[in-house]
Amino acid sequence: MLEFSNAIQDFIETGGNVLLVIGVLIFVMWLMILERIFYYLRGHRQATKAALSSWNNRSDRSSWQAEQIRGAMISRVSLALGGNLPILQAMVALCPLLGLMGTVTGMIEVFDVMAVAGTGNARSMAAGVSKATIPTMAGMVGALSGVFATTWLQRTAKRERLKLEDRLLLDHSGEQPLAKA
Repeated sequence: MLEFSNAIQDFIETGGNVLLVIGVLIFVMWLMILERIFYYLRGHRQATKAALSSWNNRSDRSSWQAEQIRGAMISRVSLALGGNLPILQAMVALCPLLGLMGTVTGMIEVFDVMAVAGTGNARSMAAGVSKATIPTMAGMVGALSGVFATTWLQRTAKRERLKLEDRLLLDHSGEQPLAKA
């Protein structure tokens, strides 16, 4: 375990401080993704059951007011489904930008070494080059994993909304047919 901890510490030192920020961002992003997944598995079922129960207990399911109430119920459940998705999308977009910032800071370090040691010393520039590439890689990995997860979450939220719309049915039995002009 100590070797693993040392390996992570060495990796963060190699990538610079920006890599630590990217790591924290990815960790928080995945905590939020897992929260959404757990909500879809547990909390959404309860919200759907409550909406269905409330709708089925109504005596009026065919008037204009009933249609508005149905729409409000669907909107409430849909908002709960969407939850933190905009924040997650912003975090996904932030990952490659932080990676780019790590690239810039690493290149600044390379230029500092070149100014002090001259252009011929490749060993002294290697640390700056790794500080330039590792955060870029970490930002792209975080963004890619976040894109896949948020896309799945969005599709699931849309599918669950459509399922709820199909289950909250309006009664059309009492309506008059439209007269032809």
